[in-house]
Amino acid sequence: MFRRGTRKRIAASVAAAVAVLIMMTSIAQNPVLAETPSGKPVTIGFSMPLTGGLAVNGTSGLLAMQIWAEDTNQKGGLLGRPVKLVYYDDQTNPSLVPGIYTKLLDVDKVDLVVSAYGTNVTAPALPVVMQHNMTEFRYPKYFSMLPVGPDPRAAISEGFFEIVNANKEKLGLKTIALAVDDGEATRNTADGARVNLKKAGLQVVYDKTYPPTTTDFTPIVRAIQATNPDIVYVASYPPDSVGLIRAMHEVGLNTKICCGTMTGPQSTSIKTSLGPMLNGIITFDWWLPSEKLRFPGVMEFLQRYQKQAAGKGVDPLGYYLAPWAYADLQVVGEAVEQTKSLDQDKIADYIRSHTFKTVVGDVAFGKKGEWAKARVLTIQFQNITGTNIDDFRDGKGEVVLWPDEYKAGEPILPYSSIKH
Repeated sequence: MFRRGTRKRIAASVAAAVAVLIMMTSIAQNPVLAETPSGKPVTIGFSMPLTGGLAVNGTSGLLAMQIWAEDTNQKGGLLGRPVKLVYYDDQTNPSLVPGIYTKLLDVDKVDLVVSAYGTNVTAPALPVVMQHNMTEFRYPKYFSMLPVGPDPRAAISEGFFEIVNANKEKLGLKTIALAVDDGEATRNTADGARVNLKKAGLQVVYDKTYPPTTTDFTPIVRAIQATNPDIVYVASYPPDSVGLIRAMHEVGLNTKICCGTMTGPQSTSIKTSLGPMLNGIITFDWWLPSEKLRFPGVMEFLQRYQKQAAGKGVDPLGYYLAPWAYADLQVVGEAVEQTKSLDQDKIADYIRSHTFKTVVGDVAFGKKGEWAKARVLTIQFQNITGTNIDDFRDGKGEVVLWPDEYKAGEPILPYSSIKH
């Protein structure tokens, strides 16, 4: 990444952040060494899902943040002091998060805090952060790095329904089935989808949640199939996305457009485990290495990330979350340096009033702490023939369909006709 708690942000991620979000405007492959930072470290605290269902993304985000800290210390640190990251594994368990942030703020006494990846493990941190008047999310000092804009619940599925509307007459799209993981992030995403599907004039023939602990998805897919929907919309987290896709192929899901806002297929390990089974799936993504999205510094950062990721068991490509985690701390760093302080009010005011140049492009925040303008990508997996990492390198196998300014191809439809 991330978001969604009280105000129900839908993009929670390493990106939704905390006290200070953003710094270096570009990254050099061979950074110029500045004066060695000295004195008491500036500490940035957070929890991160390093084990459990979200570890596939959390470990990637952590490595990116560690690279930012290395870069920053090579350039002189923050306020002339070294930067130190203080973090704990939340195990993808929301119940552990309040205790972690209490320890960070009361025992470790960190200077700044940022959120974990994943709304479900980010939202529980908010009450603790608010009590300590820290810059964070969902209140006057909340800022989210995810590009979901002022209406986050609807934004993440907006592109999916734009594709539906563009093909409504051609494919005779009238009915839709929804399957939703019963977690905070996915419920909020589905709420936004329900708003969008009403605008599209679709009839709902199936709309049910399933427990996050579900392991057998075949009954769910069979129940969806029994309603014969033209469109299938899924709001899921990584473990259930994998289970649902496998069940869809076992059952032979017959539908025209699938699958909404699945989280998980964006990660390299899941791409290589599913391979051609991903073909035809339309979902969201945050960033891809396509020409129109190669913002200054991002490819240099990824080269270094991929070199360090080798052999560590983290996402080897890092496209989904790593640039956002790095950009998150770029924002934090710039705000600290420009205000020349760790004062939470000054930092929040600076973030709210400035545009930041980061590895994920220009970032500006609106009144509620979300991006002033949404930039969620809607993509389709196409023409995947294998399960090797090179089948996905440089964005191969994933085509941006929307928004138009980043569009790289046309959708292949209907879903049921695609070779998997």
